[in-house]
Amino acid sequence: MSERSGGNVLVEALAINGTDTIFCVPGESYLDVLDALYDQCDRMRVITCRQEGGATFMAEAHGKLTGRPGIAFVTRGPGATNAAIGVHTAFQDSTPLLLFIGQVERDSLGREAFQEIDLRAMFAPLAKAVIEIERAHRIPEIVSRAFALAMSGRPGPVVISLPEDVLTERVDVADAPAAQAAHPAVSVEQMALLAEQLRNAQRPLVLLGGSLWDAASCAHLRRFAEQNVLPVACAYRRQDLFDNRHPLYAGDASLGIIPDLVRRFRDADLILAIGTRLGDITTGGYSYLDVPRPHQRLVHVHPAADELGRVFQADLMINASGRAFAAAAATLSVDGSHRREWAADANRAYVADRAAGRPVERVDLRTVVLDLSERLPKNAIVTVGAGNYTTWVHRYFQFTQFGTALGPTSGAMGYSVPAAIAAKLRHPDRIVVSFAGDGCFLMTGQELATAARYGVSVIFLIVNNGMYGTIRMHQERHYPERVSATELTNPDFAALARAYGAFGERVRTTAEFAAAFERAEAFGGPAVLELDVDPVAITSRTSIDEIRGRSLTPPVP
Repeated sequence: MSERSGGNVLVEALAINGTDTIFCVPGESYLDVLDALYDQCDRMRVITCRQEGGATFMAEAHGKLTGRPGIAFVTRGPGATNAAIGVHTAFQDSTPLLLFIGQVERDSLGREAFQEIDLRAMFAPLAKAVIEIERAHRIPEIVSRAFALAMSGRPGPVVISLPEDVLTERVDVADAPAAQAAHPAVSVEQMALLAEQLRNAQRPLVLLGGSLWDAASCAHLRRFAEQNVLPVACAYRRQDLFDNRHPLYAGDASLGIIPDLVRRFRDADLILAIGTRLGDITTGGYSYLDVPRPHQRLVHVHPAADELGRVFQADLMINASGRAFAAAAATLSVDGSHRREWAADANRAYVADRAAGRPVERVDLRTVVLDLSERLPKNAIVTVGAGNYTTWVHRYFQFTQFGTALGPTSGAMGYSVPAAIAAKLRHPDRIVVSFAGDGCFLMTGQELATAARYGVSVIFLIVNNGMYGTIRMHQERHYPERVSATELTNPDFAALARAYGAFGERVRTTAEFAAAFERAEAFGGPAVLELDVDPVAITSRTSIDEIRGRSLTPPVP
């Protein structure tokens, strides 16, 4: 061993744990880390972002795609507060993430020094742990612990505070080996109990969600569903866990849920919830199942023991990851021939709902999404942020492979743009399409500069209806025709894109979209298509006029 700075020790610890990409906004509070990264350019790629929220969103998306902690570095104070949105998303989405935050020197802690924040207090409710490194020789230990904690049980974010003088302190310390995640397993007894539940079920429904999945575990789960004739629904923004074109697919429990799927939840005699926390959107505000004891029999599988029984008391609770459960369940088979019609009906309702819709003025999002669902290769990655425009993606796009859908279950606006950039950096050979509303885009649209800097050829679709659509919808429901604070004045998004050196084009009609998309795809760099949509079409299922009690369809004479 020889003396190294704390920054060098930290960067080596990241390398040992397989880090190949770091997202950051540079700050003077962690200059020694930046200097150490200078010598690691052949091992680690540093992506410089334009705002800390964008950096943590990118790291969170990277964690979703890899199953390993995404890594972000930001500075103290303002940097930390900006970065909080990505930490909150990682927490609610159960995504492994490590956020390193520069901090004031140890002698200044507690004095409200320049940009000082008590990071432990600030991030305590948002992270699995908040750790301040007080001595440089503990860096290998703490980084290893942070990796393990972020990946173990229910994955999530860990925040590490880096006092500036700890990073410059020189120490003789050995590196720690790469961290290992700890996950609970499924017992033989639990699988026997599950088999008994399946034998007795006439109207079962599988609900997939959460993290800790991969392509192999999704394949195991599909085999389990096929062998036992089980209709499968996906939880909010987890649609890529099951092939949406499979005859057992029943739709997603999301915003704008298929009405038949709501009925199926309530009529089911067995719900097998795998990986999902059974949160409020997935359960319709906790209404599809009775709290605390559902009238349906409930089997709940989750990697965190403290999530089991938290809201709903299950008949069988299995503390295991989706991967572990799927591997065990792939060999389980009971006679399900008596429920073939139940499963077929669920799929027919999904197919019929996807076929429904009506044309609208300007750009019809239904036609756009249906076109992309057929046009894009199966491994294309589609990202969304938050807003009513996402209901068209949920309803009409069909995901067929794991790792192709990125969206925040936290409901964070601004997620789509940085998530798409992270996805393209991770998978440069795959098509990445970002859907963002006009309000959503301008939350993090400055990351177009990041896309341009690194030549990231994402196609950004900006759904421009000139309003905060979700809030307007609620406003019209409760205070019809009293519009307040929800209208937006937007730039010329296509011109803005061109100012960044990206491709930019405005699409005014549905007929213009296909050719415009081809031009964007052929550009070879970041491309923006501004979609001019009718503001009256507020969701995929309703309009402002209908919310106000007036139908767009003339009355029948």
